[in-house]
Amino acid sequence: MKRVNIYTFLFCTIFLAIECYAQQASYPKSKILQKNFSSNLKEQLRELEKDPFVQYLNECREKWKDNSYRPIYHFSSPESILHDPNGLCYWQGNWHLFYQHLPSKDFRQHWGHAVSHDLIHWKDLPIALYPGPENMCYSGATLAEKDKVIAMYYGVDLGDIVATSSDPLLLNWEKIATPAIPRVKSGETLPYYVFDPAIWKEDSIYYAVTGGRTNTGPGNKAMRSTSLFSSKDLKSWKYEHDFMKNERFLPPGEDASCPYFWPIGNRHIFLFFSHTTGSQYLLGDYNKEEHCFYPTFHGRFNFMSFLPGGVHAPSATSDGKGGVIVIHNMHTGKKTPGWRGITTLPRRLTLDKYDTINIQPYGDYESLRTHHQHIDKLNLPANEEIIIDNIKGNALEIKAEININSSPMIEMNVLRSPDKEEFTSIKFFKDRGVDLVRTNPAMKNQRWSLISLETAHSSILPDVISRAPELAPVYLKPDETLKLHIFIDKSIVEVFVNDKQVVTARVYPGKKESTGISLKSQGTDATLINMDVWQMKSIYKELQNDFIK
Repeated sequence: MKRVNIYTFLFCTIFLAIECYAQQASYPKSKILQKNFSSNLKEQLRELEKDPFVQYLNECREKWKDNSYRPIYHFSSPESILHDPNGLCYWQGNWHLFYQHLPSKDFRQHWGHAVSHDLIHWKDLPIALYPGPENMCYSGATLAEKDKVIAMYYGVDLGDIVATSSDPLLLNWEKIATPAIPRVKSGETLPYYVFDPAIWKEDSIYYAVTGGRTNTGPGNKAMRSTSLFSSKDLKSWKYEHDFMKNERFLPPGEDASCPYFWPIGNRHIFLFFSHTTGSQYLLGDYNKEEHCFYPTFHGRFNFMSFLPGGVHAPSATSDGKGGVIVIHNMHTGKKTPGWRGITTLPRRLTLDKYDTINIQPYGDYESLRTHHQHIDKLNLPANEEIIIDNIKGNALEIKAEININSSPMIEMNVLRSPDKEEFTSIKFFKDRGVDLVRTNPAMKNQRWSLISLETAHSSILPDVISRAPELAPVYLKPDETLKLHIFIDKSIVEVFVNDKQVVTARVYPGKKESTGISLKSQGTDATLINMDVWQMKSIYKELQNDFIK
């Protein structure tokens, strides 16, 4: 009996020692050399000109620039994979975009890094965050303060990690808490879940909400988790409670990855990504005494599955004027060897008097315009497709205003081949959505309209994965004209409607001549009031430092 106890004791001791070692063990550092940069902007710019990794990224962009499906004015992966965008922020006159980069030389998640003065022209910078001691650097957010920028992210197999940077281009990062919030270890039962965090500050206290999922939904199904933590020093964090109260919008199966929490107008918005249904948001009220968020409205950024070729995760920050700037990454629908991953154009979200989120393109995209073409008033006869013969292209900006009259459906086809074997269809259905009074009691006897982006005929290629149409609600007043603001960039189409809604998808035309545009009014006549089209320039032709402030 004593021998059994001794053996049991020895076994347990060895097992616990191995378990403790495994929990404390560090993963290997990145194979990509981490370099320390100067703290002076002029010196940093000189160092970047000679930096081997930046030179490598520039060479990759040059190598892939002629790929048929590589966008020229949407940010794309310099090489390998771009996944979730992270920590969009504004610091010392520049915008900084971080993203999940899986470099070919170390195929683990790092935080890739790019900088811009206008949210359109981007310059690649060295990697910001490298794995080690965590296995991989997953998603997170940033908080820009007067003296530093704080990054908080999920370090795989460790927990949420805090790092800070204070130099002009955010090139040097110090991890000050590894981890700040340890992950839930196997076998533990805790009242919170540790995954992707969002961070903000109230007075002298930092707050973080970690998204994810728990198995506490109906029938023990998975459901979203939003755990709130607080800290005075960014190193020691205390669990508070579940962040959301009375949230009844999300069904079982959803999670809340890649969260961002910002004020918008006189309310707050919680943006997140669900691995079930994609990118979405909750609008509501934030109680600062309780430190709880009460959602009152739910909306989406993708309206069918995010796979294939759909909108994926958000990265968002305040614009300092009551709005929120958000950038999403886009999933692929076709293999593109050597590189994968692009982002949408920046979008500005604002709140209107009806508590509805308005969406418009943001950044200095107008600086890319060239070869302007204008079309004056044009009648659109019922059921007749009108081909715009003199306007073609696959890197365009289109602004069209249409008097719908009584037409039940307006259609614009882009990336259309002359034989119409390939085309991408944009359709607007006036008053074909649900009754608005069901979502907003102040809007009686009015209905949502619908905007559709259909890619089923965008490509004849056998390796392009087709997707169902994006179909989104949008409200137009009874006498309001339809205003389409469309961005086409090789393999992405973004359609903004009256600055109130946007639908987006990846496309892969197989024919070089699939560059045409056509218009059609169903049932009755409509009128094209005017249309302006610009060919768009590449943002990568100039990779020098003159667009860094």
